[in-house]
Amino acid sequence: MAKKKSPQEGAKRVNDPNIMGLKAEVLEQPITETLELNYMPYAMSVIVSRAIPEIDGFKPSHRKLLYTMYQMKLLGGPRTKSANVVGQTMKLNPHGDAAIYDTMVRLSRGYGALLHPLVDSKGNFGKVYSRDMAWAAPRYTEVRLDPVCAEFFRDIDQDAVDFVDNYDGSLKEPTLLPTTFPNVLVSANQGIAVGMASNLCGFNLTEVCDAAIAWLRKPGCDLLTILKAPDFPTGGQLLYDEAALRQIYQTGRGSFQVRAKWRYLKSENLIEIYEIPYSTTVEAIMDKVAELVKGGKIREIADMRDETDLNGLKLTIDLKRGADPDKLMARLFRSTPLQDAYSCNFNILIQGMPRVMGVGEILEEWTAWRMDGVRRRTYFVMKKKEEKLHLLQGLKRILLDIDRAIQIIRETEEDAEVIPNLMIGFGIDQIQAEYVADIKLRNINKEYILKRISETAQLEEEIADLKDLVGDTGRLKKTIIAELQAVKKKYAVERRTEILYDYSNEAPGAQEEDIPDYPVHVFLSQAGYFKKITPQSLRMSGEQKYKEGDGPFLQWEGTNRDELLVFTDQQQCYKSRLSDFPDTKASVLGEYLPTRLSMEQGETVVWACITSDYSGNVLFCFQNGKVARVELAAYKTQTRRKRLTGAYSDKSPLAAALLIQEDRELAMISSEGRCLIFHSSLLAPKSTRSTQGVAVMTLKPKYHVERLLPVEETAVVDQKRYRPKALPAAGALLRGEDRGEQQLSML
Repeated sequence: MAKKKSPQEGAKRVNDPNIMGLKAEVLEQPITETLELNYMPYAMSVIVSRAIPEIDGFKPSHRKLLYTMYQMKLLGGPRTKSANVVGQTMKLNPHGDAAIYDTMVRLSRGYGALLHPLVDSKGNFGKVYSRDMAWAAPRYTEVRLDPVCAEFFRDIDQDAVDFVDNYDGSLKEPTLLPTTFPNVLVSANQGIAVGMASNLCGFNLTEVCDAAIAWLRKPGCDLLTILKAPDFPTGGQLLYDEAALRQIYQTGRGSFQVRAKWRYLKSENLIEIYEIPYSTTVEAIMDKVAELVKGGKIREIADMRDETDLNGLKLTIDLKRGADPDKLMARLFRSTPLQDAYSCNFNILIQGMPRVMGVGEILEEWTAWRMDGVRRRTYFVMKKKEEKLHLLQGLKRILLDIDRAIQIIRETEEDAEVIPNLMIGFGIDQIQAEYVADIKLRNINKEYILKRISETAQLEEEIADLKDLVGDTGRLKKTIIAELQAVKKKYAVERRTEILYDYSNEAPGAQEEDIPDYPVHVFLSQAGYFKKITPQSLRMSGEQKYKEGDGPFLQWEGTNRDELLVFTDQQQCYKSRLSDFPDTKASVLGEYLPTRLSMEQGETVVWACITSDYSGNVLFCFQNGKVARVELAAYKTQTRRKRLTGAYSDKSPLAAALLIQEDRELAMISSEGRCLIFHSSLLAPKSTRSTQGVAVMTLKPKYHVERLLPVEETAVVDQKRYRPKALPAAGALLRGEDRGEQQLSML
């Protein structure tokens, strides 16, 4: 096997004379070695030692903080300043006071990010549902451990978990905390590592304990019937989707929807929102609602304000007269974070290796780890009892002849010989002899010794029972079950997030029904400026404003629910709703479509149309004399795509386009001054957008088609002259009386 090269051996030395005018030696290193030797150790450190929680439900920063507070006697004791805890924690966590205090804030009762807060706090710790509310500095706040933390440290001094040196070897710290319940499923946890992330939602403690008990009794049981759904401290309503939850429970990945809780106060005509999804904030909701109101997409809201106080969260929405609160909230749920998706990624470190696991696998790993912890704890207690029994057995031999023991001690000349002489005299070992030698003179009496020896039989029974427990898996499971039942009884709280089993899945068209429906006039200028004006506003000021050199191009009458299709010179079609554009006035320039629709550099608008149902056909007239008839339905998509490529053929430049609902006579005019009148029924509709069409007008070299428009929009008097017997045809030269420059311009 080839010996692996060191970085120095694999690197190449290069002399570079251009560094600060001095001759310097540059060390080149292959990128693969840089990644392996420099980047990978950092990435693994972030994954293993910082960002991903372990089977006890804690990241290293959480564990170090809680253990420090436990060592400071803050479990059941009085509160102390947060700054004091932060300073002590730095002995285990060298990442700085700000990072430690941020960790403490998230675990605190005041912040409210956990179903069962681990830090009993006093002072301003901000709120999980507020993005902008800052928490007070650590010198102003006070903390202690919450009573539930007793379940994390009950076995900490009984060898239930391993201890390791801290970063400088001056202290010992636990690798895990021996939690008596699956805290990994109760405490929500998020983390972003290098190349991977973790996002664990919280579950109700009672349901988690019941699920763990059921799994211990029957591994592989259906957890969805016991562990109903996730639970969040901010409440809200979880939209129950059995398939989505079952996927999360099985794979550890997936998402579900949570929506806010609200009530309508009819007497004041307002809506109060008092619980919001865990994954959003008050500020995010208000910003989005304000954006919708400003954009004219929601017209029923008169005002919205944050009335959160000491009684809890409350967002108030004042409604306009006649507004339907149910329809408004349904629209807000679709358009704002008032209904939000929570994505799950149950990525947990198991023996130093990250694994994405379902709930069943997590419970399997936790029960195995917990059984090992109970076994270690039992073995530790058993060894202590065996040591005590061993001492009492030595004391029992002294009972046979107390006078002899006193005589041996009195007749021993040197202090160092007392222990060996007792060992020889009574046949006991050194530990027993030292125990006997340390007994006080007043306790060398028959009553004291008999009382102590009476514990021997009880100790022997307890040791035998503990030995049986260590080797009996069934008894270990019963012990864990009893502990889980005790935890559930002591710390159970009501579910905060309501499970919504029956909720309406609105049809795809429901959103369109909520868009305000009113008539509008739409204008598009030659330069690409777009305006949507209500009839009332148009009557007040009908004079259109344009930039210098610009002028009218297209105009339509429609409704606010219609869709706009914009075709460009790059054979692309951009789609948008008229409701996406704000109502404006004739006195403004309007919105520049290339910018609003995010067109490509240099792309310009060549034609546009509006539609409500995608009925009718589009006639694309090309400069080479061909016309393509494409069904407008070919541009309808199910996924609300904003851009379609290949909107029409690119074989020849586009001369004109028309949207027709029924067949009619059309006039085609060339740059030579020829006109040809034909009926659109001669063109077969195509569903393929990029069709080249059929030849309609034959052209001489250097000439091209300029316009295509309905016959009634021309000034042609003798229409029979320009109707050919068959297509394609050259058409006839326009006579003077058939020329009408104003009418021949394309509208």
